[in-house]
Amino acid sequence: MSWLRWVIWISGALAVLSLVGLVWSAIGLTGDARTIVTWIFWISFIVLVVALYLRYRNEPGADTVEVEGPRFARFLFSNRYAGWVWLPIRVFLGFAWLDAGLHKFNGTGWMDGGAALLGYWKGATAIPDAASGAHAAISYDWYRDFINLLINNNAQTWFAPLITFGEIAVGLGLIFGALTGLAAFFGALMNVSYLLAGSTSSNPVLFTFAIGLVLAWRVAGYYGLDRYLLPLLGTPWQSGALFHRGGTAAPPAAPPTTPSAAPPA
Repeated sequence: MSWLRWVIWISGALAVLSLVGLVWSAIGLTGDARTIVTWIFWISFIVLVVALYLRYRNEPGADTVEVEGPRFARFLFSNRYAGWVWLPIRVFLGFAWLDAGLHKFNGTGWMDGGAALLGYWKGATAIPDAASGAHAAISYDWYRDFINLLINNNAQTWFAPLITFGEIAVGLGLIFGALTGLAAFFGALMNVSYLLAGSTSSNPVLFTFAIGLVLAWRVAGYYGLDRYLLPLLGTPWQSGALFHRGGTAAPPAAPPTTPSAAPPA
């Protein structure tokens, strides 16, 4: 595993240097150079996180909590009775996404070629004349390049239905409490995408609620389908009862103070 140390050091150094290049105005990175450095930062940062996990996940004391968190936070994110707290937030967020998706599904420009999405993309990527004093909707060149790549490849024809059905799926998942953490994550991902494209609207509020649901994934859907789905399906790191039939018995249920909607991580 010594090679992982080299990966950690190299990726960490690249992440730090590229971040300095991005935030230090004296360097003045612009255009393609800034886009390249941005990609270097994100790739090296992701590699660093994965390498740190692979290297130290089984180290002695890896699960030791240095500073105990407040009891309220433990209750909010780990106690199944906190599901009552998350229920109205979950339903509100679900109906917001469902309404947005159905509006696109029944409207024009989304399911019939994506003209509405294409117009939105072109408006977001437009760079106003400097003399006008107006600001571009997109602040980050790398995201503008990504949207332009989609425009140049006519991606609106399949991306618009993907967004439409994605919003409907997120809405239904949150309303019924089915795989709440995943639904909230993809909802937050769409919020971030809209924010990066310069569309504020209700996205900051929806994003904030979505992050809360992601953190409370074990209990946020307890008063919903997750009460049965999570013990049945399990998680990527621990299989559920569905995959133990005819084989090894499933692990014992969690104690009452922890959420019974999912096996412990």
